[in-house]
Amino acid sequence: MADAIAEHVPDGSAVALGTSLEHGIPFAAGHELIRQERRDLTLIGPISDALFDQLIGAGCVGRVVAAWVGNVSEGLGHCYRRAAEKGEPRPIEIHDHTNFSISLALWAAAWNSPFLPTTTLLGSDILKTNPDLEPGDGHVRVKPVRPDVAIFHVQRADAQGRAHFWGPYGITEEAGLAAGRVILSCEELVDEDVTLSDPNRILFPETKVVAVVPEPGGCHPAPLQGHWGRDHAAYREYAERSRTAEGYQEWLRERVLGVRDRADYMTQVDADAIRIKRHLMSAPVDYGDV
Repeated sequence: MADAIAEHVPDGSAVALGTSLEHGIPFAAGHELIRQERRDLTLIGPISDALFDQLIGAGCVGRVVAAWVGNVSEGLGHCYRRAAEKGEPRPIEIHDHTNFSISLALWAAAWNSPFLPTTTLLGSDILKTNPDLEPGDGHVRVKPVRPDVAIFHVQRADAQGRAHFWGPYGITEEAGLAAGRVILSCEELVDEDVTLSDPNRILFPETKVVAVVPEPGGCHPAPLQGHWGRDHAAYREYAERSRTAEGYQEWLRERVLGVRDRADYMTQVDADAIRIKRHLMSAPVDYGDV
């Protein structure tokens, strides 16, 4: 992951992360952004879980384009709140969206449309905080949001960039199509015969993918269908320790800056407690022809 971030995510990049809501969030990639001291990033996503909060606390972020930032099961994102209210560790610009309007903004970019209309934002204060939402004639124009790079953690991918992903998608499809390039981390690096055996499950054209990184546990503490349950204890610990700036810095040194890579990080996790043990397989699909 270190090489992929170094090559493809420079300072000032607009990065889509955590696009499947609480599932498959690429924490390993986010932690590598912190270790490489990326600055002035624009973070794009829906609810984002705690990853946005961690990047904000590390001083990596200049702008947030999202529906919500926090720690889903625990409530507030304390680093986000300090940045928004006090400019600590640095001020951030906030472009509010709803989960639906950020999806429209990404679709507009994917389709090269100047905007997509919606009535869902009419009467909302969100229009006062986001210059990319323009009231029109009985609707709101949602302008495109174009990530420079979108980063996803998936169950499996081949070396050419064909990814299989299942479970909640959130806004993953539109984020990948809107982005200029895609980085994948995956639980398993598989042969192309595996991905091509189920072409309808392939997420994006492989031509968009610039890096594929085998990274078992790359979404921890988020869940991943068929591999990991949610590590509720890790979220609780982060919420308590990040309540103060000093506590967050201590957590950061232990959990991010003090580890070499994701494999080292996973030695600190009780993996057996959250590893999926009861497998529920889907029915096979027949792609046969005459």
